[in-house]
Amino acid sequence: MRLKQGGWAGLWGAAFVASLSPLSVQLGFAVIAIGLLGMAHGASDLEVVRRERRLPFLAAYGVVIVLCLCWWHYNSALALPGFLLASAIHFALEDAPGGHLIERLARGIGMITAPAALHLGPFSTILHQAGLGSAIPGAVATGIAVTGGLCAAGLIVTGVLRHDRTLITGMLALVVLPPFVGFSMGFLILHALPQTRLRRDQLGCRSYNGYLHATWPVLTAAILLAAGTAVMIHPADRAGIQSLFAALAALAIPHMLITPWYESRQPA
Repeated sequence: MRLKQGGWAGLWGAAFVASLSPLSVQLGFAVIAIGLLGMAHGASDLEVVRRERRLPFLAAYGVVIVLCLCWWHYNSALALPGFLLASAIHFALEDAPGGHLIERLARGIGMITAPAALHLGPFSTILHQAGLGSAIPGAVATGIAVTGGLCAAGLIVTGVLRHDRTLITGMLALVVLPPFVGFSMGFLILHALPQTRLRRDQLGCRSYNGYLHATWPVLTAAILLAAGTAVMIHPADRAGIQSLFAALAALAIPHMLITPWYESRQPA
């Protein structure tokens, strides 16, 4: 999906305001940015599967959603690291498919750890409230922050050498902005919007209106799930943030694990 100049100006303006606002506003920005813009690429999962394979695909997709929610409910301390690891692998595989292995690893690991580089305290608090059973040990937290900083620095230098403004902007957003806002912007810039463009082309849609027309039922269902979760969120309530992460995992894990097994590279 390609945002027009005015759209980008509005998005960056909202990100700046959210960055200076309480955690509840930052969280709301993340829900809206990821829910309304970021989920558009995953909404086409069904459309990239051939019709004769859609029934087993939907069955597997549904089973994984239920398993994710159950796993998070019964053992969130293990589910959260598993979700983050799966996300890092997904970003590494999808965001630079033709890149060097080091770049792909840096992209995947950096997307998850770069927000800790300059915001380690809030980053650790969010992970704790999202489901970790105890606070992150100091040495581990420092290692995460250093790793995120190194990945971000390496990718920013790579972006400068390539004159790749997208890579530079996405990594700076991840590092500089507060974790919820920074990840939302980095996710949109580096992953969600480029993947939406690829999906649009893969489906043979001439415009994004055509793409949204083809994918609106799944996108609507995903937005309703995210909206239902957002209603329960309260920044001081650990269960609220934990529910948000559980819902994100339930939407993301089948997209990352099931779709690649069924996806057809030709229009379905």
